[in-house]
Amino acid sequence: MKPFLILQLRSLDGAADSEFEAFLKYGRLKASDVHQVRMEKESIADLDPEKYAGIIVGGGPSNVSDPVKDKPDFQQRFEKELDVLYQTIFEQDIPYLGVCYGLGSVVKYAGGRVSKERYSEEVGYTTVQLTEQGKQDPLLTGLPGAFKAFCGHKEACQYVPAGGELLAGSEACPVQMVRFGKNIYATQFHVELDADGIAGRIRYYKHHGYFEPEEADALIAKTKDVIAEVPQEILRRFVAHYRK
Repeated sequence: MKPFLILQLRSLDGAADSEFEAFLKYGRLKASDVHQVRMEKESIADLDPEKYAGIIVGGGPSNVSDPVKDKPDFQQRFEKELDVLYQTIFEQDIPYLGVCYGLGSVVKYAGGRVSKERYSEEVGYTTVQLTEQGKQDPLLTGLPGAFKAFCGHKEACQYVPAGGELLAGSEACPVQMVRFGKNIYATQFHVELDADGIAGRIRYYKHHGYFEPEEADALIAKTKDVIAEVPQEILRRFVAHYRK
């Protein structure tokens, strides 16, 4: 079996480690099933996407819509490298699942508008609703038409670009899940998080501008009993479908 490629961009080791473990847990993957790359530390310029069963790009505090002058050098580097990778992914319709930043970066590559002008969401959870197209998608068939998902982002996709299919949205953020071609998926919500996972994220990023630091405990209390299993099922289905 080809391995899955997991690309991360979290410079905080604890946050990156917990994200990686969550992808393994809810994707039902073993460490030996994947190739992990921390893009903020390592170049992906020499990676061949055809060598992988699928590619997963996670989230992080980087924003694709920030002015170039405000982006650290490592972000400027991996965004250029991602664009080269996306070119091959789109040309060959290689299985891809982008999460949060993974949605923003692939939508921007595809010609969509990603910005902070509208549709940001506070850290917490939201109710996602499948579109009619989403209900018919192979990864989503049979799932509830509405489900809870963990979220939190400063920027958002303002519209789905040509060639994209809107699979799910929410009241606060109309573009929650998209597909390009047959195999290129991306979600604004987090497919890898559970209540413990988002509590950890809140602690790691309490000083990163998502919320006032003194609000952290209240946000953790608000999410501690939330069950968001459908997003995890989407991750599991993606892995199961493309590992064959």
